[in-house]
Amino acid sequence: MKCECCNEAEATIHLTQVVEGKVKKLNLCQACALENGIDLNSPISITDVLLGLGSPLDKKKDTLMSELDLSCSRCQMTRAEFKKNARLGCPECYNAFMGELSALMQAMHHSRQHVGKIPARQGNEARITAQIASLQKDIETAIAKEEYEIAANLRDKIRALKEGAQLSNDGECDDA
Repeated sequence: MKCECCNEAEATIHLTQVVEGKVKKLNLCQACALENGIDLNSPISITDVLLGLGSPLDKKKDTLMSELDLSCSRCQMTRAEFKKNARLGCPECYNAFMGELSALMQAMHHSRQHVGKIPARQGNEARITAQIASLQKDIETAIAKEEYEIAANLRDKIRALKEGAQLSNDGECDDA
């Protein structure tokens, strides 16, 4: 089988990726794989796979050049270093690598919004916000079904949650 990049050498590296339910296969020779940033001597990191490092060949040189150009303005971490380490260098990296992070989140969580753990100091506020959002959806459902008494009860629960959150915030200010 010939390399899909140069169409000359024998393909010895075979990559398979599933994107949105579609299987994409890429067959490369060793030279083209190295040219596209695939290091054959070390294991490929999950970040490389999810972010598509070394993927399709139409823009391979542009991709590699943009990889070198993109870096964090604060800590100078490059896109290649981020892909290699799978860790960010500073808070500003989140802005610098937003495109890569967004794609990574989509691939890992099947959503653009992170759904992991919440820091303890923000946990109560986040739980209340989530409860209010859930109750708001329940209100909309109740109104659509013309169950107005249920909707009124849900509205009262939301008010109570908001008042409770307000009281706890006021209490934090009094301690200072």
